[in-house]
Amino acid sequence: MTSTIGPERDFDPAELAAILRWYADMGVDLAIDGEPHDRFADCAKERAASPARPAPIASEVAPRQASAAPRLAAGPARVSDPAAALSQEAAAKAAREAAQAAQSLEELRAALEAFEGCALKRTASRTVFADGDPSSRIMLIGEAPGAEEDREGLPFVGRAGQLLNLMLASIGLQRSGVYIANTVPWRPPGNRAPSPQETAICLPFITRQIELVKPQVIVCLGAASAQTLLNLNGILRARGQWRDYSLPSGASIPAMPTLHPAYLLRSPAAKRHVWADLRQIRRALDAAN
Repeated sequence: MTSTIGPERDFDPAELAAILRWYADMGVDLAIDGEPHDRFADCAKERAASPARPAPIASEVAPRQASAAPRLAAGPARVSDPAAALSQEAAAKAAREAAQAAQSLEELRAALEAFEGCALKRTASRTVFADGDPSSRIMLIGEAPGAEEDREGLPFVGRAGQLLNLMLASIGLQRSGVYIANTVPWRPPGNRAPSPQETAICLPFITRQIELVKPQVIVCLGAASAQTLLNLNGILRARGQWRDYSLPSGASIPAMPTLHPAYLLRSPAAKRHVWADLRQIRRALDAAN
């Protein structure tokens, strides 16, 4: 069976499969409309419909060029947009206020659902809050949801999540008996990494989530989680070493940075390192009984 794309040729099933794989590799894994649109043509129409901006007169151009010269000579510093900076600052403040007002996990979830200060929410399908037992002694924290997580509304349900389930089982834990969350609750488009600004805006929510769960042990899954929560760089050097996660109250929780299951899927030889980390986590849980 062949499918016609365009007026000139047919694609066989193997070619169509290759096209779909290419789309997936480029991050195009979700259709947002039933019909294709020529965005380039739409932009051209918008430009044609917009009134032409009048050319500046010479007396206006010269002062601008003169004032720009010292900035160019001073170095590569970029002039930020004050409105954009204010917007980020306002969003971070709103996130802190909303998170601190939540007195339960249910209220925190509702605050996240109502929060509009992070642009990732507008492109994600669902808010991925958490999964598992909120009364668990152990809390595992990753970075951000992927495509499967975005569809199901739960963290770690794709291939990396399946491997995480096996990792937990290797030390006698079940997924239903632990608590799992992410530092960022919305999937970035195309599975890209969240920007530092996006992570900073979402940070008050995961901080409050940890406060409300009160785990005895935190496991930071991957470099991004370790950097966000423990201010650690270089997960391969930092993994396997206990750190203290400091709560706003001044108390601390033992935290173990380890490799993300997605990294293990790409680098299976690193599983031996994570096995050593998991045994440390098991010993810590046994000692806390």
